[in-house]
This record gives sequence, C-alpha cells and structure tokens, in this order.
Amino acid sequence: MRLQNKVAVVTASTRGIGAAIVETFAKEGAKVYMAVRNLEKAQEMAERLNAEGGQVYCVYNDATKQETYKTMIEEVAQKEGRIDILVNNYGGSDPRKDLDIKLTTYEDFIQTLDQNIGSVFIASQAVIPHMAKNGGGSIINISSIGGIRPDISQISYGTSKASINYLTKLIAVQTARDNIRCNAVLPGMTATDAVMQNLSDDFQEFFLKHTPIKRMGTPEEIAKAVLYFASDESAFTTGQIMDVSGGFGMPTPVFGDMIAMKEKR
Repeated sequence: MRLQNKVAVVTASTRGIGAAIVETFAKEGAKVYMAVRNLEKAQEMAERLNAEGGQVYCVYNDATKQETYKTMIEEVAQKEGRIDILVNNYGGSDPRKDLDIKLTTYEDFIQTLDQNIGSVFIASQAVIPHMAKNGGGSIINISSIGGIRPDISQISYGTSKASINYLTKLIAVQTARDNIRCNAVLPGMTATDAVMQNLSDDFQEFFLKHTPIKRMGTPEEIAKAVLYFASDESAFTTGQIMDVSGGFGMPTPVFGDMIAMKEKR
C-alpha cells in the first residue's frame, strides 16, 4: 500500500473530489481525517469505509471560521503525534456574485480570496511545524484550471486559484529544507454531483468540444493525481502545478471547430 502508516488530513471531504481523495487514501493504507463542517455526514462515510477495512475519522473544520483550520491540525496532531499529508481541498465562490470585473463588488471579491487563499495559507502554516518535527511531509493544494485559463466570469475564483498556484511554489521553496513537499493539482471539468446538477447539457457539450480528451474527468482520476503527490513516489517532486483537465486550453483556441470541420470531410 502506497500510504501505509501515514496520517492524512483532507479538507472539504464529504463529497466530490474530497470524498474521492479520502476513499483513495483509505484504500492505500493511510489513516485519514475528514476535516468537515457536517460531522454527521462525514461520520456516515467514515463508518462505511471503516467497515471495508479503512481507518477514517472526522475532525471539525468550517471554511467560514478560519480559526478552525488551526484547531483541526492541533487536534489531529495531538491524537496521532504526527501529520504526514495535508490536502487543502476547500475552494469555491458564489456564481451569482462572482462575475466579471465590471459587475463583481470589491467586498465579494475579497471575501472569496480571503476564504480560498486563507484555507491554504492557514492550514499549511499550522501543519508545517508538525511535519518538520517528524522529518517531513506532503502538502497538496487542490487548485483549478481556472487559475491558469482566464475566463469571462468568476474573477474572484480565478484570481484566488492563480494565487494558490504561486503560493504552492512559495511553500515548496520555503519548506524544502524541512523535507516538506508542496504541489498543486488543477482539475478541469470534473463529473462531481455539483457539476452534473448545475451545468446544462448544452454547456457541457460546448465546453467538452474544446477539450482534446472529450469527456469530463472523474473525482477518482483527480484523487489518483493527488495520491501520487501524497506518496513517497513523488519524494523528489515539489512546487509542481499539475493540470488534470484532459488537455483543455492546450491546443489552438479553434481546436474544437477544426476537429468538427475535419470530421465533416
């Protein structure tokens, strides 16, 4: 097992990518703490995974209460004596308010940046002394291709994710001598419940038209990328920004139209 005897903390982990990371880590032998606001829902998932042989536990964390990033780290460190892996999975914005530069208020812009960047900064700052004390560790930040591909909307979300990408590199450089690695995974369109419920079929088809691997990613595929950075297989890898998006944004901007023309020939 690739994470045998390692202690991991995963934020925002009751559904979607976070839940897939928890399940993947548990199957690979890690002792996993789900850092969540909804402890009841997390406990149900933990019990299911534990019945299958996992070691999954719950710890309280609420993104709107930034002090809970510190308390979750301290609680786990006190119980286990170590934390080997931290996955900063929290991130989001309100699409009704997170629009373009013309329509987004400064207050909403800053609130999104504060929550998204703060979730990475505060949790990482809290865990670093514990990792350093125990000889090292791995921090993985879940960012987004929205942080490297400018969009016509979501100015707050995109800016926060771009900041997290650079923060990842800074943490990598500043903690490397403590044998701490820090990397980021940037999902593209991923088939989470939230995406499937909120995006129309027409929009999905339009988006995927410009994705070389013409389908959505799965939460499990994102979790496998995170697993690599969490495991000792990436022991000599730090400061990397891994795009897991099926190649979205890589080819010419008219890729989708050119493929459609080619298929008509």
